[in-house]
Amino acid sequence: MAKLVFGMMQSLDGYVDMEFAPSPALFRHFIEEVRGLTGCVYGRRMYEIMRYWDEDRPDWVGQERDFAAAWRSQPKWVVSPTLKSAGPNATLVEDELEPAVRGLKARLGGEIEVAGPDLARSLTDLGLIDEDRLYLCPVVVGRGKPFFAGPREPLRLAASDRIAEDVIRLTYVPA
Repeated sequence: MAKLVFGMMQSLDGYVDMEFAPSPALFRHFIEEVRGLTGCVYGRRMYEIMRYWDEDRPDWVGQERDFAAAWRSQPKWVVSPTLKSAGPNATLVEDELEPAVRGLKARLGGEIEVAGPDLARSLTDLGLIDEDRLYLCPVVVGRGKPFFAGPREPLRLAASDRIAEDVIRLTYVPA
């Protein structure tokens, strides 16, 4: 059975919409994380942001090309009642969210990433998120979209890891 993991970079004050590139060490970590995934479940907005990686750009350097290759190779499931089509290696989930995601968890192994706070909230409310990974970045942005889109049941710290010189990953599971 697959594990659903919601993880994103966040500011010290809890917001995920930060406008900066990760350090080379953090970017390398994310490349390896994506390579190890079984796939990704996206909401429409996050999927449209990540579609940036679908086409090569002339100004990309090695790590950007590596991330794009890793991202493109992963199956993606896009939850959206409004999209009419999805890009390469992506499947639209137009039916009910719960049976679709429960089916993915039941028939696949490994880790499936959940991308986006709103989708993570919906999946959390259904009891489907197995792990939250907060990548704390040393910035304070003062506004934006919070990592947690709503209240949560109590969580238990399962791990804390220094990922890059100034980024710590906190891994939480339901208590």
